[in-house]
Amino acid sequence: MIHSLNLRKTIATISIFSAIAAGAADFKITDFGVSTDSTIVQTKAIQAVIDSAEAAGGGRIVIPEGTFLSGGLFFKPGTKLHLEPGAVIKGSDDIADYPLLPSRMEGRNIYYYAALINAYYVDNFEITGPGTVNGNALKFWEEFWALRKVKPKCTNLEVHRPRLVFLWGCDKLHIDGPTFKNSAFWTTHLYQCNDVLIENTRMEAPREPVRAPSSDALDLDACRNVTVRNCYLNCDDDGACLKGGKGVFAHISPENGIVENILVENCTFGPNLHGVLTLGSECIHAKNVTVRNCTLNTRCSILRLKMRPDTYQTYENITVQNITGTCSTVIEMRPWKQFFDLEGTDEKPVGIVRDILVENIDVDCKSLGHIAGNPDDTVSNFVIRNVNIKATDPNFVCAYPQIVFDNVVINGTQVNNNSK
Repeated sequence: MIHSLNLRKTIATISIFSAIAAGAADFKITDFGVSTDSTIVQTKAIQAVIDSAEAAGGGRIVIPEGTFLSGGLFFKPGTKLHLEPGAVIKGSDDIADYPLLPSRMEGRNIYYYAALINAYYVDNFEITGPGTVNGNALKFWEEFWALRKVKPKCTNLEVHRPRLVFLWGCDKLHIDGPTFKNSAFWTTHLYQCNDVLIENTRMEAPREPVRAPSSDALDLDACRNVTVRNCYLNCDDDGACLKGGKGVFAHISPENGIVENILVENCTFGPNLHGVLTLGSECIHAKNVTVRNCTLNTRCSILRLKMRPDTYQTYENITVQNITGTCSTVIEMRPWKQFFDLEGTDEKPVGIVRDILVENIDVDCKSLGHIAGNPDDTVSNFVIRNVNIKATDPNFVCAYPQIVFDNVVINGTQVNNNSK
């Protein structure tokens, strides 16, 4: 056994030096001593290939057909990830395989556990190909719900769970083709990433038989210039969720920031979601956001505005248009008081919602929705236009008389803004 292991290491070393000498662009992990035995955690072996590719000046880390069990992997400058047909990177279900390190969670820069796939300041990073990144998270989900039974007000961070993908400061990022599934926590978390294209990608996590708590499909956290197109999002929390910080001082803290110039188009949203577009519980400023030409098969809201009374928030120039399918409500704008904390101050943060357009919506739903923030929040230039819905409940709440209803039809009857 020892002789076999040493031989494998020797072959891997020779292969690495040969690839470096040849200037090879692709580093197929099974050519460098990574085993096809799906029961062995191979974090170190796969990481060695990534590190060697960096040393060679960069290259694609190619995952061939098969299942490869791993803890947290860290991609380096010049490297990319390619998943061939039938390829699976499967996450270890032992949190010890995900190191604790500087990270970002729930609108705060903290030490947290690595994701399965990580890249810090890797410009031009790519995740491509039709293979799968599988979080293998059943154990983590069960631990979370077990704690929730004995401690109903536990926070999301009290059960230590890795995310599936965490990319920090990666500009010119491209994700094309893979399936991301079964994440223990958020599925795809981008922080301070600019000029991003995500396309032809599936992000999935179940509701049954065990719910995947807080498995947001896509969290855009202080990111700019992001396009998401031709994707399928169906996780047990938010679909496209905009983040950027929370708390009384979040708007002046340098680690936080605006989410700006976001386009989500030609996507399909599935039934496990809590919101299609959520301007979230950790969002200080979102601007120039469009969701268009999308199909829904959901039981949630299309546009969800969470208004934190402990955080200064501005949501502006948000457009939702050309949406069909089924959902729960078209709009949900409500106070969001989860983990409310004024941090010992007498501050009275307010929210600003302006330049919102919801138009060309044709859905079957529960109701039009609920539009009411905190008492001092302000709303201006908010237009709902050309909306035709079949609703099980024709009633709705709109607390702002300035919101314009233009050709809004519920169950065949045109309605006006009779604010409540």
